[in-house]
Amino acid sequence: MARPDDTETAYKVFNDPIHGHIELHPLLVKIIDTPQFQRLRNIKQLGGVYYVFPGASHNRFEHSIGVGYLAGELVKSLQKKQPGLKIDERDVLCVQIAGLCHDLGHGPFSHLFDGMFIPKARPDLKEDKIWTHEKASLDMLNHLIAVNNLKPVMKKYKLVLKKDITFIEELIFGKRTDPSDSTKKLPYEGRPEKPYLYEIVSNKRNGIDVDKFDYFARDCHHLGIKNNFDHDRFIKFARVFKVDGEEQICTRDKEVGNMYDFFHTRNSLHRSAYQHKVKNIVEIMITEAFLLADKHLKFEGKFTLSTAIDDMVAYTKLTDNVFEQIFLPTPWELDEARTKEDLQDLNKAREILTNIRRRCLFKCVGQFYSAYRADIEDMRLHLLDDQKNPLAIKLLPEHLKVIKMDYGMKTENPIDLVRFYRKGDKEAFKISRGQVSTLIPRHFQEWLLQVYCTETDEKILAMARKEFEVLCQTWTSKKVPTPIPGEFEVWLLQVYNGTTGTDEKTQMMARDFYELWRKTLTSEEKRAP
Repeated sequence: MARPDDTETAYKVFNDPIHGHIELHPLLVKIIDTPQFQRLRNIKQLGGVYYVFPGASHNRFEHSIGVGYLAGELVKSLQKKQPGLKIDERDVLCVQIAGLCHDLGHGPFSHLFDGMFIPKARPDLKEDKIWTHEKASLDMLNHLIAVNNLKPVMKKYKLVLKKDITFIEELIFGKRTDPSDSTKKLPYEGRPEKPYLYEIVSNKRNGIDVDKFDYFARDCHHLGIKNNFDHDRFIKFARVFKVDGEEQICTRDKEVGNMYDFFHTRNSLHRSAYQHKVKNIVEIMITEAFLLADKHLKFEGKFTLSTAIDDMVAYTKLTDNVFEQIFLPTPWELDEARTKEDLQDLNKAREILTNIRRRCLFKCVGQFYSAYRADIEDMRLHLLDDQKNPLAIKLLPEHLKVIKMDYGMKTENPIDLVRFYRKGDKEAFKISRGQVSTLIPRHFQEWLLQVYCTETDEKILAMARKEFEVLCQTWTSKKVPTPIPGEFEVWLLQVYNGTTGTDEKTQMMARDFYELWRKTLTSEEKRAP
């Protein structure tokens, strides 16, 4: 991007441990140097993971700078290699701002706040009113622009305020919902003629975007886990092709293995770190403490921890420091009219957080995986039923955590949504699983049940864990086998389950056919009224 004529020193160089020395546009620097953005210095990127991996001390601040940088690298690469796309300097700057500001709305301990605390503390926010950090990012961005008087600066760099701010919001959030019909998405307004730009920061098509490029590399670096995906190669080979009448970002055919590594890395990070059993225990305990302390904490005089999301001035005060703030005397506590009963919740919250500090955590009884949510739900209800529970310990609903694990596109193979091109070709195409490897996963989504308890007696805990292992080994899926009429279908199901004497090749072909049949049936069911 061309530098402003008035100054070169306004471009700022950041020495980033992941991307090296990176140079940012002066408008991005102006955004960074605001209280609303600086707040991200005090919000851990991985929340409770820091209590398991001592190196995971990085924050949303550096991740956001990294995403802003990578967004610029990708859009400028497309601009240089495909001038026919007519990507201009406004487009580049808007994409960079969206990357920089995409996480402005995160609350204390990142996903703990919007994924665990707010749903319990604010049950009034349901359906179309569900609060997410993406929605909060839009609110915080507009607040940041207003209170720091950035509109004149944006005009200085040739941005068209209403149109370009709308474009930046769409890059972060995606398509908006029609107010008159919550099931309908409105078309893009910012750059409808350049739909591929919407795939850079938050890719709704297949999940391949610079947000993940940065957090894969950054999280792996701080966690000490190997990152097999090379985002620099993706940026180098990225091109825009028209697919089914719409332009989208595609990559070289030889990069298909790298793309499978992309989704494998995502899954590995979830298994190793993001859904680590001790991390989830810590976050369950922090959530419980936040709920107990909610009404005792005040921001801007009248907002509590859960209602601060309704006011961006108050919300700016919310960081991970809330953990420490709970231990400080509160106005509620200092009110002499309050009784000990009024303070029971606050004292209980402090006790929970003190237990975290002392590593007196809930215990994990065990974990159970299934390809089907129904199996997980059946086991969860089984364990909550005192008459059926074989573990001999009392379990509470909040101590049974149900987790969805996938490759980012629910049950679909996300590579099926990616298009590739050959060197010199003018058309993009799909690469099937059979053209890559027979070792590629057949299932792309599974469900995990993690069972925790507050039991501290080691003997009782050991017995409970043993009984849970027995339960997992004897648990029968309610989904497979599925009754199918007809002799051929019965034989197909038997081959699928490995109960016939057919050779390996026949079994593999039958299993592929059976999976296709089940997928078709599921699709028909979805289309049924």
